[in-house]
Amino acid sequence: MLFLVNNMSDNVLSIHHCGVIVQSTERALTFYCGVLGLKLNTQRPDLGYPGAWLDVGIQQIHLLELPNPDPTDSRPEHGGRDRHVALLVKSLPEVEDKLKENDCPYTLSKSGRKALFCRDPDGNAVEVVELCC
Repeated sequence: MLFLVNNMSDNVLSIHHCGVIVQSTERALTFYCGVLGLKLNTQRPDLGYPGAWLDVGIQQIHLLELPNPDPTDSRPEHGGRDRHVALLVKSLPEVEDKLKENDCPYTLSKSGRKALFCRDPDGNAVEVVELCC
């Protein structure tokens, strides 16, 4: 079903953040900050549960430490066929090197673009796309 709202698209400016459910905030921070190089945002208020906010340019990823309701088995090997967050980077080979150093498996984009897919420690798919032009 398609919903059309007149002029609403003029009001929506960008994505502010996406939420990612993780089992351990510390383990997730090792991946997102240590491997991918994202910066921890220290402005997160006490929300009554563990988590973290990560800056991605002017957008954010919110790590939400909660029991994961999604099974991690039977997900496709290639993260492009799963829910995912996509990060834009200057150098894809730099990310590939960090993933290899940390024994994080990944697959290259099947579209031929300069992009790869990997999974965080909780099985969430992450796409990394190299800025072109």
